[in-house]
Amino acid sequence: MNHFSRIALLGLAFSLTACSVLEEDKVQYQSSGKGPSLEVPPDLTQLSRDNRYVVPGGTVTASGYQASQPSQVVPTAATTLSDVRIERSGNQRWLVIGRPADQLWDSVRDFWQENGFLLAMDQNNLGIMETDWAENRAKLPQDFIRNSLGKIFDSLYSTGERDKFRTRMERNAAGGTEIFISHRGMIEVYSSASKDSTVWQPRPADPELEAEFLRRLMVKLGVSQEQAKGLIATSAGKSRSTIATVNGQPVVQIPEGFDTAWRRVGLSLDRTGFTVEDRDRSKGTYFVRYVEPNADTSEPGFFSKLLGGSAKSNPPLKYQIVVRSQADATVVSVLNTTGTPDTSANAQRIVKVLADDLK
Repeated sequence: MNHFSRIALLGLAFSLTACSVLEEDKVQYQSSGKGPSLEVPPDLTQLSRDNRYVVPGGTVTASGYQASQPSQVVPTAATTLSDVRIERSGNQRWLVIGRPADQLWDSVRDFWQENGFLLAMDQNNLGIMETDWAENRAKLPQDFIRNSLGKIFDSLYSTGERDKFRTRMERNAAGGTEIFISHRGMIEVYSSASKDSTVWQPRPADPELEAEFLRRLMVKLGVSQEQAKGLIATSAGKSRSTIATVNGQPVVQIPEGFDTAWRRVGLSLDRTGFTVEDRDRSKGTYFVRYVEPNADTSEPGFFSKLLGGSAKSNPPLKYQIVVRSQADATVVSVLNTTGTPDTSANAQRIVKVLADDLK
């Protein structure tokens, strides 16, 4: 075999190795110091440290947690293994684990770091952990040149996409923990016809990415690879939300009971860019505000465009999202900061954003 043939075979081996790695793991994140950033509202740090991981059951607020809580209703399509259960409704999934949240926090932090993420928010007093923006390097072409050069010129390659994940832990009535993982994505697009400049703009949340990290987290918490795959694959009937008008106010109607709807609305708020500043389950109310995802404040963010404003002129947007039982279904409505029903065009757009996510 001559010298050139050996080089050709070596190149083929590199390519096949790269392909096999890509097939085995299609999610390989690497945190980036560049790209969009999300600033944590400073007033979040003012919430009490005595209410970490507070969650549904009885009167629950981020500023006060009552010990006595009613029994929890298990949502449809719950699958159990040991002390880990995954529940699914529509395109949303979450974990229920029979361990206290304070015993899980360090393991979850290690989990994100092991998967290539830096943490931009790590607040166990709030039960919230959020990664920095990161790029899925498995999406890059695994050609011979890139594999040969390795990390020397790795920064020259980019997918033009960034992802971040929020983990929210909440304590349940049985003393266990519910873990929600929500995804937010950004994509780099050309901002001019000449293609000489780019801007970052939001892209839709990816439920399959959320499911993949829930699967990996189950493995981290002691479930085998095969069992975790089986649990994630368990399907549930679709829950279709609809938009309606009640007493002149736009609302989202969810064909599920309060317990499941409460969890799903909380996950949707995380996905769509709201920050939950407080919550009162006894009144079915999330107190939220929207935080712009753009790193460059000269560019209007997603919600500013949605509401027809700009990041420069609009103050922080605060609302109350109210979840109410109605027979066997649940109704979600929008109130302003004073608790008055909001019938404005903004409320209609917020309702549409939530309805679109609650598929």
